Amino acid sequence: MPTMSSARRSQWPVWLCWLAMVLDGFDLVVLGTVIPTLIKTGELGFDAVGATFAATISLVGVGLGALFIAPLSDKFGRRRLLIACVAGFSLFTIGVAFAPNVAVFSVLRLLAGLGLGACLPAALAYMNDYAPAGSAGKSTTRTMTGYHVGAVATALLAIFIVPNWRLMFIIGGVAGLVLLPFLWAKLPESLPEAAPAKAGEPTKATADVERSAITKQKTGFRDLLQKPYPMVAVGIGIASFMGLLLVYGLNTWLPQLMAAAGYPVSTGLTLLLVLNVGAVAGLFLAGILADKHGTKRIVLLWFGLSAVLLAILSVKIQNEFLLNAAVFVTGVFVFSSQVLVYAWVSQLFPARLRGTALGFAAGVGRLGAIVGPAVTGTLVAANIAYPAGFYVFAAAGLLAVAALFLVPHEVKTADTTVPADR
Repeated sequence: MPTMSSARRSQWPVWLCWLAMVLDGFDLVVLGTVIPTLIKTGELGFDAVGATFAATISLVGVGLGALFIAPLSDKFGRRRLLIACVAGFSLFTIGVAFAPNVAVFSVLRLLAGLGLGACLPAALAYMNDYAPAGSAGKSTTRTMTGYHVGAVATALLAIFIVPNWRLMFIIGGVAGLVLLPFLWAKLPESLPEAAPAKAGEPTKATADVERSAITKQKTGFRDLLQKPYPMVAVGIGIASFMGLLLVYGLNTWLPQLMAAAGYPVSTGLTLLLVLNVGAVAGLFLAGILADKHGTKRIVLLWFGLSAVLLAILSVKIQNEFLLNAAVFVTGVFVFSSQVLVYAWVSQLFPARLRGTALGFAAGVGRLGAIVGPAVTGTLVAANIAYPAGFYVFAAAGLLAVAALFLVPHEVKTADTTVPADR
């Protein structure tokens, strides 16, 4: 098995973790690309109720995986967990293609989500173990660009493949299986308990894991209830909830919100693409600024500007160029705000708790991913989506800012002392 030190200069871990995020992006979009076909044909017994259940249970699976499986990376190593999770996701996703009815389809989506839900926090924890000191922001945000690339690539693939919905799931599952041998052969372990480090260049991971080896404490969610972590967990949990509420709420309902405002449907779809292009640009910018000026300062600024820009979108903009520019800039701040939360979590917690803390943040955030579309959908059904939907989103951004102020200025532990403004 490869070790961290033997591949310290290698780019394999960077690309492998990025590809794991591509699978996450696939899962975000794939159900939305096939549901219209399933409802239209009634295949497997699908109707609107069945589609809603399948979509919801998929998010539940991802949330449970983040909360209860991702923390195992702190006990058994990031490498083992990533391999196991990608394998599980791939096999169950292929199984979806052969589901005989809605119930089995939904159960397989739930099981696939368990593995995939743990991939994101484990991959981000790995990248922050592996990254040089002072680069947590860039490491996290650049890894997360894979999420958006996967989403866009899946949407484009669906144009050529749907209505053959079964092939969509087969391709996604096979892609994960193709990734497995590379994870096995090229991904070094980042924790000393799983792969003792050899002499070599020091990295941020080296210092963290050496402290972890000295303390030899058991890890789990109970650690988050012990000083100094409760206030940190509360602040991070609320911010993550609000962050994914914004991401999923906007991705699901932006075209409809714009249609309710009187814009053509084609304009709404174009703006959804513009929003996600802004998201990718925002990820690169946010990571650079976070490493330069401190993650806390930038994440507070990002959520604050998201709230302001979302409120501005409640005003109808007649000029097409200005409208696209406003949505692009909104995308720059909204989506990378949530990723900055992950980056900050990676800095606030020592290596022995990094996977657990990221799993907690991602798992609680998935609750926001369920609530966001549901709340906005309720507003749409009540014919008050515009401008009320944008006010709700703006309020979510402000609540995230307020929650992050709860995080203490300095987090002192037996492992290390972490300045919270970094």
